Amino acid sequence: MPRSLLLLVLLGTLAAVKPAQAVLELNITQGNVQPLPIAIPDFAGDGSIDPQVAREISEVVTRDLRSSGLFVPIDQAAFIERGVGMDQVPNFEDWRVVNAQALVVGRIGSGDSRLTAEFRLWDTFAGKQLAGEQFFARPKDARRIGHIIADAIYERITGEKGYFDTRIVFVDESGPKDKRVKRLAIMDQDGHNIRLLTTGQDLVLTPRFSPSTQEITYMSFEGATPKVYLLNIETGQKEIVGAFPGMTFAPRFSPDGQRIVMSLEQGGVSNLFAMDLRNRRTLQLSNTNAIDTAPCYSPDGGRIVFETDRDGSKQLYVMDADGTNQRRISQGEGRYSTPVWSPRGDLIAFTKMLGGQFLIGVMRPDGTGERILIEGFHNEGPTWAPNGRVLMFFRESPGARGGPRLFTIDLTGYNERQIATPAFGSDPAWSPLIN
Repeated sequence: MPRSLLLLVLLGTLAAVKPAQAVLELNITQGNVQPLPIAIPDFAGDGSIDPQVAREISEVVTRDLRSSGLFVPIDQAAFIERGVGMDQVPNFEDWRVVNAQALVVGRIGSGDSRLTAEFRLWDTFAGKQLAGEQFFARPKDARRIGHIIADAIYERITGEKGYFDTRIVFVDESGPKDKRVKRLAIMDQDGHNIRLLTTGQDLVLTPRFSPSTQEITYMSFEGATPKVYLLNIETGQKEIVGAFPGMTFAPRFSPDGQRIVMSLEQGGVSNLFAMDLRNRRTLQLSNTNAIDTAPCYSPDGGRIVFETDRDGSKQLYVMDADGTNQRRISQGEGRYSTPVWSPRGDLIAFTKMLGGQFLIGVMRPDGTGERILIEGFHNEGPTWAPNGRVLMFFRESPGARGGPRLFTIDLTGYNERQIATPAFGSDPAWSPLIN
């Protein structure tokens, strides 16, 4: 359900309590951020729903905020004030005693075949309300309400958009290592609500989201020729972008969703091409005797980063969107691959192979400021959260029974978390915020 269909209104019940003007803030532009202690009691039900539904929504909020590494939800056993309601001012001193700098109070109800969710965010030390909102949604969207509330809290305290109401498309891998079945799958960013999108009869690779979040592009080996497809993830409708001679790799959308850029292999070399989805016309962007692949647009659509071995080993290059002004940006040791431009435009994430290790790192678009976030046996395929603060990637474990698993890491390089999936998972792509 699009976020725009979730009716949102600002709460005004406590008219005497005016929202604070930036009283409690968390500056996440610092290199080392101290997580903010926050209290999130179980949301109350209004008597019209199963109390477990209200509790589940508050648990989603708690897990989302904890997973960001920026918040530390306080153990409910430490709470002094119990049963604080939506329509009352909390006893702030009781929350200060347990060092809760922020307090979230929520209530869930039901009526007219829809859920009603409301919450208030309090700054306990200033004794002021920071936010108050209400949502209406279908009962099956209960978990989404939790993600949206978590996004609202994240944005109010950090000053930046959240990323919890998003989805991940990835390659679900099952079966023996030498006969792995690969299917497209989609899930919420926290690993819930997994849904398979393809049957596994044909090999699928490199799924990528459209800016609309309703459509993905990917490569599939259906028949003798690999093809690039567009798939509507809501309707299941699929169409061929094109069948090209030779191999086709790594299709990815432009920020406006009107074009895709990809790598086409012909005669042992591969070059980059852009296709206008409105008229299916293609434009060749590179023309070398090397392997140019893994292109990714900048968020303004004006430039493309890609990997190439034209210098003898895999390196990162940037060019203008029409293929001009190609220049190398990677300068460190090792081989670079899978570059992905941050939605903020300030960084490019990459995989780096050095000394038998696979590293995930970031650099500025001009190649300066290279910084490694994580290294290990086999880390690969970074993808950005829509706020540009967190990366997801996959890590291959060794051995006959090993396989890829999905992980997230934030820009500090410290907050690493595994995203549990029923089977192995690889090649994730993060959606924009669901609209």
